[in-house]
Amino acid sequence: MRRKIPSTAALLAFEAAARHESFTRAAQELALTQSAICRQIAGLEEFLGIALFRRSRRGVKLTEAGLSYSRRVALQLDAVEQDTLSVMGQHGAGRLELAVVPTFGTQWLLPRLKDFQALHPEVTVNLTNRTRPFLFAETEFDAAVYFGDADWPGTETHALMRENPLPVCSPALLGGQSSLSAEALAQLPLLQQTTRPYAWRQWFNAQNLTVPRDMSGPRYELFSMLAQAAMHQMGVALIPPFLIERELSEGRLVVALDRAYLSDKAYYLVIPQRKVESAALQAFRDWLVPQARSYALAAGLT
Repeated sequence: MRRKIPSTAALLAFEAAARHESFTRAAQELALTQSAICRQIAGLEEFLGIALFRRSRRGVKLTEAGLSYSRRVALQLDAVEQDTLSVMGQHGAGRLELAVVPTFGTQWLLPRLKDFQALHPEVTVNLTNRTRPFLFAETEFDAAVYFGDADWPGTETHALMRENPLPVCSPALLGGQSSLSAEALAQLPLLQQTTRPYAWRQWFNAQNLTVPRDMSGPRYELFSMLAQAAMHQMGVALIPPFLIERELSEGRLVVALDRAYLSDKAYYLVIPQRKVESAALQAFRDWLVPQARSYALAAGLT
């Protein structure tokens, strides 16, 4: 069955004209004549059966329908462009699309990725932030590095390391003291991590404390956001030290009380079963897993 889709040339002409609200500027951008742009858009309006522009002596303006359609067309053209660039840059099996939890990817993985690239220059690794599990069948990801448990159906999982979150804050919140007691920390604003909703409760329980407000306080999705909020004296945050090494070394954050607890969940490399035979993924797995486990052993994260 023939699809009800306008020509690509008409959509490109319309998107450019809508973005500029000018047929002349659209023609200049696309290296066409103004009359060619006019013909493409007139044909598109006829195809759709609606007016996309209001024309006057002073130029053209999008109609309400034209504005709505232009936004959707722009999104679809962007998606086609990204897919095209992806295919052009794929070069066979030498490309990996990885979903990674953001702060771990930025602070731990990226500084080490150059070592993998030196060992496997034929493999290009692309990273995209994802904070929660997803269905591999609905994405282009080849694998994921995520924090949670190993229960991800249809995948092969490899444990990397656990977390040892410590309470950290701006030095100003210590009031000249070297540290604070757990009871004193319970009186400060507690900064919460969206994907670790019970973190403070687990930490206080490890100190044999029950704090009624342990799940209260502003919530942030990323550890990098927590770190920024803590540095700006908005409260105390539970953050694994290996994710804020620079902030700690520069004194922008300090450990409020040197008592950690090992989380019951961990970082995992997750590979869908349909991808386990990929040579590029096998190379990445064989590099990443020993790297992470060696680091975890040295840092006491096992």
